[in-house]
Amino acid sequence: MIRVLLVDDQHLIRAGLRMLCDAQPDIEVVGEADNGREAVSLAARLLPDVVVMDLRMPGVDGITATSRILAERPGTRVLVLTTFGDDDHLYPALTAGACGFLLKDAPPADLLDGVRRAAVGDSPFSQEVLRRLVQRAVHARAGSPPPPQGLTAREQDVLNLVAEGLSNTEIADRLHIGVTTVKTHITSLMTKTGSPNRVRLALFARGV
Repeated sequence: MIRVLLVDDQHLIRAGLRMLCDAQPDIEVVGEADNGREAVSLAARLLPDVVVMDLRMPGVDGITATSRILAERPGTRVLVLTTFGDDDHLYPALTAGACGFLLKDAPPADLLDGVRRAAVGDSPFSQEVLRRLVQRAVHARAGSPPPPQGLTAREQDVLNLVAEGLSNTEIADRLHIGVTTVKTHITSLMTKTGSPNRVRLALFARGV
C-alpha cells in the first residue's frame, strides 16, 4: 500500500485527488494539508511514501515545504502537481528535491501512474515538461566534458534501459535481477555520470 499525503490549498482539488486515490486498491491517502507548514508537520507525523505537492500556497510554499520535508526524511518522495510548468517553478522544485513534476491538466491515469512510479524510485514528468528539459539539456551539453569511463557491463545494461524510459521494476524484469539491485546500479550510475536525478541520467544515456 502506497501511503500518500495530499498538499494543495484548494479544497476542491484535494477532494478530487482523494476520490481518485481512494478508488485504487494500492494507494491510501493518509492525510491532507492546505499549506506548506502543515505539510511539513504532517509528513513528519504520518510518514507518507509519496507527497503530492502543490507549489503556490499561502505562507510556506511548496518548494520550501519540499526542502524541509526531505531534510527531515530524505526517503520521502515528493511529486509536484501544479498548474505552473514554467522554468521559474520547475527548476527550484527539482533543486529542492522533488522526484517528479506533473501538471494539473494531466489525465487522472497519469497522476496515478506518477504516484506509483514515485513510490518505487522513478521520476515521473509530464511530457511537456520532459521535452523542455531535453531541449535545455541539448543546449547545455555543447562544450561539456566527455562522459566518464569505468561503467561495468551491468551498469551499461541498466543505463540503456533507463534511456528507454523503463521503470525500476521493468528494468529488473528485463535483466532478471532484483529491484533493489537496480536501484543500487542507478545510484552508482548517477555518481559516475554526475547526474543529479534520473531525468539527467536518461539524458546522459541518450547522449544529450
